[in-house]
Amino acid sequence: MWSQRPEHPLRRLFTGLTEQTFQTTLGLADPPLTDYLSELLSRFIHLDAIFRLHDAAGRRLEEVAEMMIEAEAMPPEGRTCREVHRHIGDFTLFWTGVYPEALKRLRSVMSKDHFIDYCEQGKRSYYIASTFGDAPFRDESVVLRRLSDEFELCAYGLSQVRREWERQRNNGVGGPPLMN
Repeated sequence: MWSQRPEHPLRRLFTGLTEQTFQTTLGLADPPLTDYLSELLSRFIHLDAIFRLHDAAGRRLEEVAEMMIEAEAMPPEGRTCREVHRHIGDFTLFWTGVYPEALKRLRSVMSKDHFIDYCEQGKRSYYIASTFGDAPFRDESVVLRRLSDEFELCAYGLSQVRREWERQRNNGVGGPPLMN
């Protein structure tokens, strides 16, 4: 797995694109929020991070419905429950904002996610994760609440970040590859 240090070139690219897009396009200057979103993009470069949740048998969870079942089976207190809900929020925001064209496949008739509204579930999961506001999570809880409240705006912002990296890549500047 690649380094997530802030000085890593890919992390710097995502940070710059996210800050520029959110400030210029959306008029939103919120460093904790843009830092969270650029870190999310950096983490989700690897499929192992996108699909990091597993059930009790060790099977990788690839659908939000499965993730929700696991979250509901956990005791409501503790880091693990918080992390699962945060991941569900991240997962739904990533696909809704960065690769919305994949939602048709992710929510196909043959999928348990067919009836799940990714925006509503992302908002709900971020809200639940934000309620864990004790000392180690206090600062991030504020960002998670903001993501819950402004999920659609952040999804739109991430779509604009993708648009910008595609524009730069098409102009020979570089950028991350597109998923198929």
